[in-house]
Amino acid sequence: MKRILLFLSLSALLSCTQKVQEAAPVRFLWIDASANFSSYADDADSIATDCGRIAQMGFTDIVVDVRPTCGDVLFRSSVVPALTKVPAWFGGEVGLKERKADFDYLQAFIEAGHAAGLKVHAGVNMMVGGWRMGTDFITGMVYDHPERKAWCAVDLLPDGTLANQADNFSVRGGCFLDPANAEVQEFLLAMLGELASYQGLDGIVMDRCRYDDYAMDAGYTETAREQFAAYLGHEPERWPVFTEPGHIFLDKTPDGLETEWLTFRCRVIHDFVARCADKVHSVRKDLPLGIYVGAWFSEYYRSGVNWTSPKYDLAKEEPTFAWATPAYQATGLADLVDFMLLGTYCPAANVHGETEKTMEGFARLGRKRLCGDVPFYAGPDIGNEKGFEKGGQAALLPEIDRTVRAEADGFFLFDLCHIRMFDYWDVRF
Repeated sequence: MKRILLFLSLSALLSCTQKVQEAAPVRFLWIDASANFSSYADDADSIATDCGRIAQMGFTDIVVDVRPTCGDVLFRSSVVPALTKVPAWFGGEVGLKERKADFDYLQAFIEAGHAAGLKVHAGVNMMVGGWRMGTDFITGMVYDHPERKAWCAVDLLPDGTLANQADNFSVRGGCFLDPANAEVQEFLLAMLGELASYQGLDGIVMDRCRYDDYAMDAGYTETAREQFAAYLGHEPERWPVFTEPGHIFLDKTPDGLETEWLTFRCRVIHDFVARCADKVHSVRKDLPLGIYVGAWFSEYYRSGVNWTSPKYDLAKEEPTFAWATPAYQATGLADLVDFMLLGTYCPAANVHGETEKTMEGFARLGRKRLCGDVPFYAGPDIGNEKGFEKGGQAALLPEIDRTVRAEADGFFLFDLCHIRMFDYWDVRF
């Protein structure tokens, strides 16, 4: 009997130990390509030094952006051109930084990160392929390969005209591709297949796997019109669907066709994410595929993404989505990915609370909306939100970590450049 009790005691102790290990805090740090390019583009030693400092802070995982919005890449690829120049920040100003080194950027992070005890995930901006700031400041694959302008999104502008994003120089930043375009999807799937074969990589995180979120009217390509007609089973009675241009948010309950259009866009993204997961896992079954999304779900319809669980009752639970049909609810993609990074981006004063627009509330609602389908890691942008832009928030960061981890499966922070800019290296989580 004593032997049995001793065995049970040892088993219980082992079980407790395992639970502690499983519950060890997971903390993700994002490393944006453009914002950190000046520090790392040509300097493998700086990568190694900073990986050690990142681990000392208490982070366990890093997401290394290897495909910024211009669309070229920082890893070995036969599909996508190598990145040679990227918009980067120099003392608050944007300029083009040219890459001179020929070392493998991603591999350097994998080796340095592993040496420091970090897991290394490759971050890839998906539905983008160029960057512009006026006609004199453009770069990326849709400009280097003009035939690929046919891949770009088409937007309904405030003046009622349709414009290819590559030619719309009134917009600053990333040039979005058309998610409904079969060539775009095949191109991106081939890229993911190459990335998944990277030796030592611990995961892949998709960013901007969506429509342009600055214009709810994004997506009016001829390809999309044909697919939308097939989805409806007849030609749409009007095109563009939203007749008043310049939409950013819904200002009324959408009518039947508008609801179908919003659902169609979410269906396109849902089905593409499913294809991405199949592609990655066909190359390496055990490689986790994650996705970044913004926590502000009540506004996320404009991005053409429903990141909730398909089990979540949108029309019942969310006043913003009282119009959501079962078909819209079925576009929930949470069960398609292996993990999710949830950007709980808020002012520094909005750490605590129960609703959207607070970090705690965003994380709590995230857990409710995901229905346990996927582990998620939540956290702030510590450079661009009000109260963070001038630094001085070192003491607040551990509090944010504790707050969001009480609701989420772990912590996520954007971005490393802000840690360097505001000298947060001494923060310990």
